[in-house]
Amino acid sequence: MMSRILTYTSPAIGHLFPMTPILLELTRRDHQVEVRTLPDQVEPLRGLGLAAKPIDERIAAIEHRDFGAKNTLAALSASVDVFVRRAAVDAGDLATAIASTSPDAVIVDFNSWGARAAAQAWGGPWAAFCPYTPPVTSRGAPPFGPGLPPLAGPLGRLRDSLLRPLFMGQLEKRFLPGINGILTANGVPGVTSADGFFRSAPLTLVATSEPFEYPHPDWAPDIRLIGALPWEPPAEVPAWLQEPGDPFILVTTSSEYQADEALARAAVKGLAGEPYRVVITMPARFADLGPLPANVRVERFVPHGPILARSAVAVTHGGMGATQKALSAGIPCVVVPFGRDQLEVAARVKHANAGVRLPKGKLTPERLRHAVRHAATMSDGARRIAAGYRAAGGAAAGAEAIEELITQQRQHPEPEGAPRGYEQP
Repeated sequence: MMSRILTYTSPAIGHLFPMTPILLELTRRDHQVEVRTLPDQVEPLRGLGLAAKPIDERIAAIEHRDFGAKNTLAALSASVDVFVRRAAVDAGDLATAIASTSPDAVIVDFNSWGARAAAQAWGGPWAAFCPYTPPVTSRGAPPFGPGLPPLAGPLGRLRDSLLRPLFMGQLEKRFLPGINGILTANGVPGVTSADGFFRSAPLTLVATSEPFEYPHPDWAPDIRLIGALPWEPPAEVPAWLQEPGDPFILVTTSSEYQADEALARAAVKGLAGEPYRVVITMPARFADLGPLPANVRVERFVPHGPILARSAVAVTHGGMGATQKALSAGIPCVVVPFGRDQLEVAARVKHANAGVRLPKGKLTPERLRHAVRHAATMSDGARRIAAGYRAAGGAAAGAEAIEELITQQRQHPEPEGAPRGYEQP
């Protein structure tokens, strides 16, 4: 049965692109999908057959400044501030979109906090989409933020029980007042924990899976891991990419600026003369890297997929999209995390034996060169992760979960005034 599905994204292509294959799959299944997203992505989405309109321009104007933070907690706090400030705008933006489209279901970007509140207040079936590991408590997994490896047994449980309040407890002190103000303004009950907010959606689709992700058996059934979704918009393959030669190394920086030019500069010097063709992409802010060696080229943006198909290693800033795109192709990674969720991404790459974690504070051209040489020997781990992504079902699994959500709501509508949302005990 055809449904009208309204989708709302944050102002980040790193969130829109992984969500797109699910929307295309829903369209293929004869659902009517409308997307509210970045203004410059409206026409490309229309070209794919999706109805699309821009989000309020004020949202993207509230930019991240976390790259100036002195530590992980300060950086996460800076991100919280951005999401709360955006929430004051995106809540009304989604509410207006719901009123004008009368959807059967709504899909909301995990980082659009006000839109989450508006979807909850609406009362119909809605889901959150998260392109990275959500900061939700899980037994047996380390607390989110510092990039700690899992530690089994009594010692691990003790470590996690001591550190979780240190990280999430401090973050909640900054988080809860702002988000409860947004929830209350939208007629939704406040929450007492980050988990209470992040698990408020009846369904959350997360674009990752084991063995990259740690096991989370206590996340079911509302949080579902569907595997990586390494989608890119159609684009012409550059002629230079099709020329014969050495394997490539793809070096990525963030699509949302975070002062990560140091990674590009280290790659220029450290990989000069290595038996690879090095492609550095700098989509957020193109920097002058000085004279380039013969084997290095710098692009503002070029589709990653065709490069990865010819690559031996990917060097990433730890962004979930770029890192999982490489791993989906069975390409091992060197991850140099600069903040946000990137410490967690780097920890997972190392734990899965699919690459090397190189801390930002230890980044030098020489260390990067040695890390690349080591990572080139770790393709077995990357291929195991790629197989896990395929097994999780991808876009088809996501579309089926949305259809199940709509069907359940039609068969068992909640009585008017029934409480919605989830508060984890």
